[in-house]
Amino acid sequence: MISNKIAKNLERSSWIRAMFEEGRRLSSLYGAENVYDFSLGNPFSEPPKEVIESMRHHISEGEKGIHKYMSNSGFPEVRKKIAVKMQGETGISLSEENVIMTVGAAGGLNVALKAILNPEEEVIVFSPYFVEYGFYADNHQGKIVVVEPNPENFEPNLKEFEKAIIEKTKAIIINNPNNPTGVIYRKETMEAMAKIVEDKEKQFKSNIYILSDEPYGKIVYDSAEVPSVFKIFKNAMIINSYSKSLALAGERIGYIAVSNKTEEVETLVKALEFCNRTLGFVNAPGLFQKVIADSLDSKVDVEDYKMKRDYLYDNLTRIGFECVKPQGAFYLFPKALIEDDIEFVKTAVKYNLLLVPGSGFGYKGHFRMSYCVEFDMIKRSIAAFEKLAKEYNR
Repeated sequence: MISNKIAKNLERSSWIRAMFEEGRRLSSLYGAENVYDFSLGNPFSEPPKEVIESMRHHISEGEKGIHKYMSNSGFPEVRKKIAVKMQGETGISLSEENVIMTVGAAGGLNVALKAILNPEEEVIVFSPYFVEYGFYADNHQGKIVVVEPNPENFEPNLKEFEKAIIEKTKAIIINNPNNPTGVIYRKETMEAMAKIVEDKEKQFKSNIYILSDEPYGKIVYDSAEVPSVFKIFKNAMIINSYSKSLALAGERIGYIAVSNKTEEVETLVKALEFCNRTLGFVNAPGLFQKVIADSLDSKVDVEDYKMKRDYLYDNLTRIGFECVKPQGAFYLFPKALIEDDIEFVKTAVKYNLLLVPGSGFGYKGHFRMSYCVEFDMIKRSIAAFEKLAKEYNR
């Protein structure tokens, strides 16, 4: 028999995957062209041409050593390029010693949490949040504490945030731009959070780590900017992935960057290297370390995502849905037309609409839509949304 903990977690497993599997079932019954699957944040576009060209180059040139073990932190020259790029973007001094290559952001978060958590220590997350944060903390004997947002803009409720920080608080995960809302936390909000953290660290004589999960950091709209946690917080790590910015979700390549202002930064980096190895990753994929180092100035077509965002947002609000307009990422998080978001999502399946309930992100009464899909499917889906809304007299 499997472990009791895993058996329990399977019962709480991802709504995202559940709806994705439902999509496969409906497609077999009605044809893929008649199913409108907004469930999975799986980039629809192919990687930029620079990525493909780099792959061809590194494979065809037969570069020696590219497939061997390297430092658990990754190739030094790759880490240096990332550090230089980040330094140019933030103005904060970084070197390759601050960067650890990881197996995506998910791998990076697990490495970071393993390195810092003691049993029963707490990790604050902001609702709505990526549900697997809870499993990641539990992997390393910690637990999450959920702070509710201000409902009008989905930014953290600072009063609730301050109450949530106690002596056992070890880390805070910030996801900016946010999955599932697409909201970007304002600089002013984050500066207020930093003051609260600083005061609590003094009160409890502790270090509280900021883990900034930024896989959508390059997918932003309307000249929006993602504030750098390195400029705002002291004990900060940026955990990034190229799954979304370069459409490389299946290649599992990312990094952890540690701020130079972090207490005992050298010890922390050594701990991250150790955990990268002992969690079984050993090192990030060698070929794709080289590929992303060649592609740091590339990104997917953000204008394509913006077109899809605008089309969906304009049509859904016309139909009668309430929604905060996303500033980044590729998700909408509208309010369901009834209080029970799970029942609403089940009703949507009648019209071959595959949505994910907000309950799956720790926030009831809403649903998530991923618009990293074919634009023609989005256009075809609007009639189904109109039928769904009509069922609720909208």
